Amino acid sequence: MIKLVYCITKKAGLTDEEFFDYWENVHGAIGARIPRLRKLVQSHRLTVPGDRHEPGYDGMAELWFDDIEALLAARQSPEWKASTADEANFIDHSKVAYFLSEERIILDRTKEEM
Repeated sequence: MIKLVYCITKKAGLTDEEFFDYWENVHGAIGARIPRLRKLVQSHRLTVPGDRHEPGYDGMAELWFDDIEALLAARQSPEWKASTADEANFIDHSKVAYFLSEERIILDRTKEEM
């Protein structure tokens, strides 16, 4: 499997609550309809009081596909195009990172193993 990762930043003028709510409850439903998409994960930024590391992004979206061919086919779909068009409602496109990856799991402990 391959994973497409987007690191995203909220559009100016949106509160964290507005951004995360829209991303999960509106955009998430649009993205979930993309054909050949196997898994969709949103990682919402957390703020830790006193943390000296400023987050570079507000969230990360992971889109899982069986292979490159599945991704390329999905990109041609009306559902992909609808998802892309909807991004203008909540994402600052000048602050987005994008990469395609294949995971190499180094450690995967269950809670019981801890």
